[in-house]
Parts: sequence; C-alpha cells; structure tokens
Amino acid sequence: MDRSFWKAGHTPTLLSAFLYFDLSFMVWYLLGPMQVQIAQALQLDTQQRALMVAVPILCGAVLRLFLGLLADRIGAKTTGVLAQIVVIAALAVAWRLGVHSFGQVLLLGVMLGVAGASFAVALPLASRWYPPQHQGTAMGIAGAGNSGTVFAALLAPALAVAYGFQNVFGLACIPLLLVLAVFWTFAREAPVVVARKGLGDYARVLVGNRDSWWFMFFYAITFGGFSGFASALPGYFHDQFAFEPKVAGWATAACVLAGSVMRPLGGVIADRIGGTRSLQAVYAAVTVLVAAAALQVGGPVVTVALFVLTLLCLGAGNGAVFQLVPQRFGAEIGLMTGLIGMAGGVGGFLLAAGLGVVKQQAGSYGPGLWLFAGIALAASLCLVGVKQRWRVGWARLGDARV
Repeated sequence: MDRSFWKAGHTPTLLSAFLYFDLSFMVWYLLGPMQVQIAQALQLDTQQRALMVAVPILCGAVLRLFLGLLADRIGAKTTGVLAQIVVIAALAVAWRLGVHSFGQVLLLGVMLGVAGASFAVALPLASRWYPPQHQGTAMGIAGAGNSGTVFAALLAPALAVAYGFQNVFGLACIPLLLVLAVFWTFAREAPVVVARKGLGDYARVLVGNRDSWWFMFFYAITFGGFSGFASALPGYFHDQFAFEPKVAGWATAACVLAGSVMRPLGGVIADRIGGTRSLQAVYAAVTVLVAAAALQVGGPVVTVALFVLTLLCLGAGNGAVFQLVPQRFGAEIGLMTGLIGMAGGVGGFLLAAGLGVVKQQAGSYGPGLWLFAGIALAASLCLVGVKQRWRVGWARLGDARV
C-alpha cells in the first residue's frame, strides 16, 4: 500500500470506523449462523427460516437512509454511538427476556437492522478524510468491517451449542461495549462542511441522475450477493449436505472471510486499473461460479470452494463500486452511501429470502442460483454500455481511475 495513503487522512478515525463496522456486522448477521438451531427450537419451516435471516438485511437497508440523514445533522460519530446503544439494548432485552416465537425473532431482526445501517456511518466518517486518489483504499479498509460476519459464523453456532442461542445475544454485548468505547475515544469528524439533506434530496438524486440507479443496481448484486449468501449459506449447507450447525458455520466463515479480505483489496485494485474494469471481471466470474454451484458439479468440498470464490469476487466488487462512488458523487457521498447501501441490503434480502422460498416451493436451491447467475451476467453486459460514458464524463478527475 502506498505510504502516502497513511499521511493523507486520519488513521485513528479510519481504524475506529473499521472496528465499529466490524462489530456491527457481526451482530447484524447473528441470526444467520444460528438459523438451524433457532428454527429447530421455534419449529420454523424453510420459508420462515429464510425470512428470519433476511429481515435484518432489509431493515438495515431501509434504516441506512435515515442514519445517513441523521449523520448529516448531528455528525457521523454521534449517530454511530446512538445506533450502537440501540443495538446493545435490543440484544440485552432478547437475552434477559428470551425469544420464544417467530414474531419475536422477527422483531429482534428489525432491531438488529440498526447494526446493518452502520454502513451509512462508518464509510462517510472515514472517507471524508481522504482525497480522490485514495478513496478506494479508504473505503475498502473501512468497508472491510463486513469481516464481522466471519466472527459470527465461526463462534455463534458453537456458543449456541454450549450455552443456548439466547445466551449468545448477551455475550455479543461484551465486544460491542468495548468497541463503542474505542469509537467514542478515537473517531473524529473530518474538517469538511456537510450540507444537511432531507428525503427530498434522495428523491432529487433518484429522479435527476440515472447514474444513481446504475450504482444501486451494481451494488445490489455485489453486496446483495455477499450479504444474502452469507445469511443463506448456513441453511443451504445444512439442507444440501446435512452439515451440523457448527460445520455449516465454519464453511460459511470460509466464504465470508474470502469476501471480507477482498473488499479492501478490491478498492486498491480498482484504484489501479479502474472500477469499471474490476466490476466487469467480477460479474463474469460470479456468473460462472454460481452456475457451477447450481449444476452441482461436485460434492460438498467442491461446492464450498465454489462459494468461497464467489464471495471473494463479490467482496472485490464491493470495493470496486465504492472506489467509483466518491468520484461520481464526491459532494454527496453521505447521501449516495445511504442510497447505494440501501440497494445492497435490498438485494441481500431478496436473495436470502428468495432462496428459502424457492427451496420450499421447488424442492431445490438450483432455480434460485440460476436466477442470480443470470442477473450477474446481465450486470456485466450493462457495464459495457455505461463504462465509456463514465470514463469520458469523469476524465477531469485525472488522479483517479474509472
């Protein structure tokens, strides 16, 4: 990594944003790795199980808009502190009072959506410190907080076996409190003027700028694929190969670790070769890998390897998208982070919930995987049509690569 990067911004804020995002993602994803155990305890069918893990994704997507608005008004740091307090309180209540029905676990999922909305806090807080030529790297490091899904996948199922899934909610509060203290102590707002925006500004961007829709579509596939598969794979591995919850969690952890590690690397690669070129390679690779998984070209080891490579590519795609965002929407980074993050969450909800519906109705995950592969292929073809216009339109940004 270029040494000049570490001199260009504010490293304590960048690392604090990463930690905040990391632990927020861990609890946002908490229901996914324990879905088999929770479903057995509450007697949920496949569709209900899929909806349970998808609800936090959807709520996180919608709440990102409102956290983005709040961050513009009271600051990203203060917004992040308040959001973390809400999440800790929800987990503490679930631990003390218990979760005993499908409705209660859905309500907990709604509250965990606040953790998913941390996207609209961590990325603007970090990125506003850095110039355009380092935006991809900064956004990639802060966004690598989605590695929190790895900790949840590795630890939550085993802790649920040892102590019961409800006690896992209480245990999760401990690292959240520690990171909240670090975030409060070391994070700083960038010395830039941030214009206050309202819901009308979101509407204006959507109505008046077609590029916003393209970014939302592309991120709905990369981050939607990452978050959707991260939530769905524990159930998929259990249903498809009869993996025990801990084994399914470990297999999923390998997948999400690959995607998390590749997010910052995806930003660095996009800084060097261009975000559009990176994205095109990502979509082509994902099309082939998911199609191979749908064809069931091998046994469990081969399938796990295919999903590891799939999420690795999607992680790189996440970094590439957010290498492009500050170049196109530098003055409205908070606004667009909320909108694009929302689209990514909606994509994840549709994938996680949709795979469960397809499995229950068709008896197989295959049709759902084929559909996602087809959408990735369509995104690759769409990039062919827009990348030249983007490169010409952003040519004035000589220090950045489109």
